[in-house]
Amino acid sequence: MAFDLLIKNGTIVDGTGRPGYRADLGVAAGRVAEIGKLSGPALRTIDAADLIVAPGFIDPHTHYDAQICWDPLISCSSWHGVTTVVMGNCGVGLAPCKPDSREVATWDLVNVESIPFDVLNKGIRWEWETFPQFLDAAERRGSGLNLAFLAPLTPFRHYVMGGESNQRAATADETVKIRALIKEAVAAGAVGFSTSQVPNHIGYQGKPLGSRLASRDELRAYASVLNELGRGVVEIAPRTGGASDEDYGTLETLLEASGGRVTWLAITKRYDRPEAHLKLIKRLEPLVARGGRPQLLAVPLIGDIDLRSPFMFSPYPCWNQAFNQPPEVQKKIYRDPVFRQKFHD
Repeated sequence: MAFDLLIKNGTIVDGTGRPGYRADLGVAAGRVAEIGKLSGPALRTIDAADLIVAPGFIDPHTHYDAQICWDPLISCSSWHGVTTVVMGNCGVGLAPCKPDSREVATWDLVNVESIPFDVLNKGIRWEWETFPQFLDAAERRGSGLNLAFLAPLTPFRHYVMGGESNQRAATADETVKIRALIKEAVAAGAVGFSTSQVPNHIGYQGKPLGSRLASRDELRAYASVLNELGRGVVEIAPRTGGASDEDYGTLETLLEASGGRVTWLAITKRYDRPEAHLKLIKRLEPLVARGGRPQLLAVPLIGDIDLRSPFMFSPYPCWNQAFNQPPEVQKKIYRDPVFRQKFHD
């Protein structure tokens, strides 16, 4: 057989879970045509001895929800060889969104991901209101990478509950409506839904991110959509990664309701507690056996402190007044002796 591309002597890692194995790979008409010991003619041949040959690399946790509006190459993920990005994580995103709620959705993304408001305000095209329309808009624009979308719970709650979404749990009637919208999103192509319970995930005007107020009954109802449809995953950022009894119980609820389709953040090695991640992995083994998939960081997480967007201080209530304010107002707050004393305390 003649190939357009022949990759020789590589170690094939195909993404199925099968161990890597040495083989040649032939590509014809843009597709993998044959894998094995190949010797046919090829327009181009690459010697991949001592290298990995893989179909692509998936980044399961990104926040490109806005950037896809102006950057079809999805930099800088594409620069590093990533071929698929999953966005809409941590319960924050831009759809569904009514026209009068666009500023709220934008500031939510600013506060959780520390993306400058001016960048988002100039770059987001708002070609959608519903989540299926958001997917359609992304498909029309096109992208250099494969895009996968989680349905983020915060905008779904705001779409139904309005300004009360970051103040309380949903009522039974509101839960039914939110569940229907999530089901519509997954049926339209979302790969699941996401939520956050992390205390430093704050939203518009320094209030809690809306998904943080979702009750366990709400989460159970939303996760059951995935079991009903037989597809999709729940991505959750719990408070402690499953270390606390409360978080562990929430993960158990989601696993049961979704049919075992849950991934959560994040196991990482800490400088101050170098053995803590090993103990957490051991604690989570029963959840992993039921289909749970904790996400792990390969290196310790390092955070930057920025007084313009003071994300790192969001767990402290005295800082809420400093979010989403112009620099002149922030300077006044930072000079205030009362504020400084509260933060010192």
